[in-house]
This record gives sequence, C-alpha cells and structure tokens, in this order.
Amino acid sequence: MADNSSSVMTVIARKKLCKAHAGDQQLSKITHIAWGNGGVDETGTPKKTTGNEIALYNELLKKEIETHVYVNTENTSCRYTATLEAGELTGEEISEMGLFDEDGDLVAYRTFLRKGKDADIPQIYDMDEIF
Repeated sequence: MADNSSSVMTVIARKKLCKAHAGDQQLSKITHIAWGNGGVDETGTPKKTTGNEIALYNELLKKEIETHVYVNTENTSCRYTATLEAGELTGEEISEMGLFDEDGDLVAYRTFLRKGKDADIPQIYDMDEIF
C-alpha cells in the first residue's frame, strides 16, 4: 500500500494481523522502538514510506518500550513511548524511528525532519499505532 505520508504500518504487520484474525497465529507484542538517521533524502526531506520497509535505513539504537497508552476512547490507537537519555546518540540527527515486535519484525515505521541530539538533554519519543 503506497502512502504519501511519512508514517506507515508495515506489510509484515498487516500479514500478522490478518493471520491472527483468522486464528492461524498469535499476534506478537510490540516491545521496542528504534531510532536512526536515514529517514531523509540528500536535501533533508523525509523519505516517503511504502509499508515495505523491513528495517530502518540506518538504525542507531533500539530500546525497550517504556510505556504505552490508548489515545482515543475507542481504543483503536496506541501510543508507545521511549526516551533517548542524556548521553545517548549525542550529536546524531534522528530522522526515522520504528516499532518492533517481540519477533524482531518492524511493524510500524516513520520518517521526519532531522532532530539534533544534545549530550545533556533527554528526548522523549512517542509513536502511535493507529487502526
């Protein structure tokens, strides 16, 4: 499914969801967020996502999810949160992130404008999975 936005649920995630709904497999829990610096093109424009991504373009760090919350009353969107602590990825320009399940599969991917990472300032990142 081509998409003009910069965030997408991956084909892998949709296949797993389909098989889980059919009763042919269990759906794996989302457990990690990863950050990278490969989400922009040479002009600094966020790359378009396709859903066919299986990894970040240039993963720098992967961490366990800290918290999650349901962000609407219908419980059809879940926000996952993790923090880049002071001292982590100092000097990097973060431009992509992804959610990974307990099988290690990328299930959601997002690109965005570069965010510089200072040594002494933590950055909290949220990523929503929307159904």
